[in-house]
Amino acid sequence: MNKHFSKITRSVVIAAAVAVSVISLPMAANASALEQFKSFVASTKSAKGEFSQRLVKTDSVAKPGAAAGQAPVKVSTPSTGTFIFARPGKFIWTYLKPYEQVLQADGDKLFIYDKDLNQVTSRKLGNALGSSPAAILFGSNDLEKNFTLKEAGTKDGMEWLDAIPKAKDTTFEHIGIGLRDGVPVAMELRDTFGQVSILSFLRFEKNPVLAADQFKFVVPKGADVSQQ
Repeated sequence: MNKHFSKITRSVVIAAAVAVSVISLPMAANASALEQFKSFVASTKSAKGEFSQRLVKTDSVAKPGAAAGQAPVKVSTPSTGTFIFARPGKFIWTYLKPYEQVLQADGDKLFIYDKDLNQVTSRKLGNALGSSPAAILFGSNDLEKNFTLKEAGTKDGMEWLDAIPKAKDTTFEHIGIGLRDGVPVAMELRDTFGQVSILSFLRFEKNPVLAADQFKFVVPKGADVSQQ
């Protein structure tokens, strides 16, 4: 992945981005992906953990529901880091490798900090989360307002759920969520350019105790700040 984020990559996170290997309530083995996911969303108000992310580029525009990794021409070097979120609209998504970058939202504004450049970009969060992948983790619980949800079968030992954005102007055509034993453990984000971002999560802590100012962004010393 290039050092400087493309708008698409940032959207994945504002997005970020997200399914998890999480400590969750027991769930019947035969529960559908939709039932498992709704239970997870309803019981998870905040969380923190670690993630890995890689980008797969295909040689043609993919169709919704097509298998991830179909006709790949390039797979990016995995990015890894940590995340913390609290619904609605608050999160800190920190890339640690291969380079350091922070995306942080306080419920009102989104801040993007590039450590190497010592540069901060900020913008109003507004309704940006609505039909983005981030809404699944960071947004409200009313997912069916912005997404059409449907069962997508079994793959790689997981029950899969498809989330199709209802908005026509979203960057993403299709979001796949893989669940196992009532827990989201994988996510595939397919954009309109035929790229697939694949995310996985570990060491997920559900509903941790958070500080009152947990999501307040503090501009690093000497950093240049610009607003969009």
